[in-house]
Amino acid sequence: MAERPTFNELFSECKRSAVHLEIRDVYTPDDSAYVAWKAGVQIDPIESFREWYDLIVDTVSRGVEVRRARVVSEPITDFIRHEYEVTSRMNIPAGERVRWLPRWRALDLALPANDFWVFDDRVVRFGNFAGDGSYLGHQITERSNIVKMCVEAFEAVWERATDHSDYWPD
Repeated sequence: MAERPTFNELFSECKRSAVHLEIRDVYTPDDSAYVAWKAGVQIDPIESFREWYDLIVDTVSRGVEVRRARVVSEPITDFIRHEYEVTSRMNIPAGERVRWLPRWRALDLALPANDFWVFDDRVVRFGNFAGDGSYLGHQITERSNIVKMCVEAFEAVWERATDHSDYWPD
């Protein structure tokens, strides 16, 4: 049985903003697009991630601001290098705003232990991952203290982070 609301429902119900904080250096290591990229195969990120691309295009076209901030170790991992390239060719064209923050510049920031999305400053969807980056599931909360903590953490990273167009990973 699927947990409600679903990810797509959270986006479709979103009216103003969807923000995402990523703090891991590896995600879904068996992802076919990543495996192909690592093998040197040229992929079309829009086609590889069509469902996501279409979701973001639709969301942004309704006037929702979609922002993503990534806290990354430097030098970056292969997976983050893959994400960087996908960001240039898919996330940004879809309408996301993306910023990058080297982990060493986040030392004094209090950040939740898991990646999260916050929708309209009212609901948080935490992503749970194994140590190798495999996706384990998610948790959703509307508890105001947790929402506030996540909004503040995201904005602290966003304020300090470098816009994708100006970030050149090591």
